[in-house]
Amino acid sequence: MPRQKIPGKPLSRRNFLALSAVVPAALVAQSVSRPAFAAPAVDAAAPALVAKKYPIGLELYSVRTELMRNLPDTLRAVAKCGYEVVEFYSPYSSWTLPFAKGVRTLMEDLGLRCYSTHNGFGSFTPGETMAKAIELNQILGARHLILASAPPSAKGLEGWKKLCGQLTTAVEQLAPHGLSAGFHNHRVEWAPLDGGGRIMDVIAANTPQEFVLQFDVGTCVEAGADPVAWIKANPGRIKSVHLKDWTPGARADEKAYRVLFGEGVAPWKEILAAAESAGGVEFYLLEQEGSRFPEIETAQRCLDNWKAMRRA
Repeated sequence: MPRQKIPGKPLSRRNFLALSAVVPAALVAQSVSRPAFAAPAVDAAAPALVAKKYPIGLELYSVRTELMRNLPDTLRAVAKCGYEVVEFYSPYSSWTLPFAKGVRTLMEDLGLRCYSTHNGFGSFTPGETMAKAIELNQILGARHLILASAPPSAKGLEGWKKLCGQLTTAVEQLAPHGLSAGFHNHRVEWAPLDGGGRIMDVIAANTPQEFVLQFDVGTCVEAGADPVAWIKANPGRIKSVHLKDWTPGARADEKAYRVLFGEGVAPWKEILAAAESAGGVEFYLLEQEGSRFPEIETAQRCLDNWKAMRRA
């Protein structure tokens, strides 16, 4: 997801009413009491040849135009594509709690799960914003609150270390609520700092083991960093991976991030092997900033490419 703030607007009363019309009121009231989803686990008694199943999801920024137009229908379309998981991004923070309960119930009806959300820095700072983020994520059944991008104060080595201290405190504050904190990388965080290593190395070294390093592959590849080496250097911390591809060239020529998953230069087989053997990945999220196809078709084509790759 791009580093800059994502434009968004609160979900309209019309969309909320549209959602409420398809979700029985009794189910909405019960949704928050339902048990949170858990990722599929490997049965210890199962044959060794049975591979662990990793849920495949969609970062909903990929279908942002459709999502803003009609959230319920977009979730239905995403489920119809065959996605199992969704990740909501920053506009979700404007939801009311009843609306979030309706979204949770609709997701359950569609067989969708939400394991993580993208958030602004306020969600990691004690106060009303954090309190609401906790409530919303508990309703949605999420586990990880991911910082979508660093605040402007994160400048220079000391600025980044200070941010890491704040995020470490957030880890401690979220833990009693069954939630963890994490960070989503961008191209800039692979750059070196004066007097220190790369920003990503500073983040990893100054946050606890349970702090999630959500790995955006495309930005790592674009920056010329080694994605496999990064995963292996941070075992157990790559809980989720953004499957975003990249190739040299201009967006106008349908290059850069306009390529679909599997069409770029990322060494996916090596990346997936490292994520599953060392990274501690729990689920995958396809992400697309745009392509030559409409948003839903793009999501479908990326998922088809993913499934074909996993069968190969």
